[in-house]
Amino acid sequence: MKGAGSMVSELALFQVAAVAALVGMALGWRGVMTRYAGFYDLPTAWNQIFWGIVIGGLFGSFSDRFLFSPYYTAIIEGKTNNLALSNLVVLVLGLSIGIHLMLRRDRVRKSGSQPTSGWALGLAIGGMTSMYLMFRFMQLSEFSVFATMNIILLAIALPRTEALICCYHGYRMLHGERWKVVIRSFLWRTGLITTVYYAFFQPFAWVVLLPFLLIAERHSQDWVWAAVPKQARRRLRRIWADKKREEE
Repeated sequence: MKGAGSMVSELALFQVAAVAALVGMALGWRGVMTRYAGFYDLPTAWNQIFWGIVIGGLFGSFSDRFLFSPYYTAIIEGKTNNLALSNLVVLVLGLSIGIHLMLRRDRVRKSGSQPTSGWALGLAIGGMTSMYLMFRFMQLSEFSVFATMNIILLAIALPRTEALICCYHGYRMLHGERWKVVIRSFLWRTGLITTVYYAFFQPFAWVVLLPFLLIAERHSQDWVWAAVPKQARRRLRRIWADKKREEE
């Protein structure tokens, strides 16, 4: 009976984590993507959401097993036998290469939608990754203000930060950059993962991540704007101008 109760409890925690991740993804879609709705390749973006869920689910599962669990054991029990830097490099670099290949697909390149496709792809990957992490955080942490803050920040910040990284990745690809941007994404994503893991024990680690998030957010409008076709840009400018005159 105890085992059954534990399974029910874990199922409830996973459901909470899944709902929180969906809320984070919905919030991540608002703002940048809704501002230009109807003026970029939305079907391709939705297609990237699907693949992002698949890729993010795989990355979340593998990173939970080969990155977070060894890290947690090393901190709590002091056992560093399974804490291998190679696991971090292989998984994060593999994810960065996978994202690059997804944004090189003909469907994406022909429409010039690498930035918006990158945003959608990253949002889903970040959402799935945050779901696994939130489940672990709730499973291993006692209820507290810091634990609650961690969950909220994970749900909101991780999907959006991953979306920003992938959006910039697509933006650089749109401007002709190839494999160099993979290394950039790998470094930023490595910093993101290690910061989030450290925040499990020290919530103030979020202070390191939030400035990056705010700075990147300021430039994200330019990255997404690059994916809007020129004719659509002119129509969008006229709509904004008309709306501004009506408000005045």
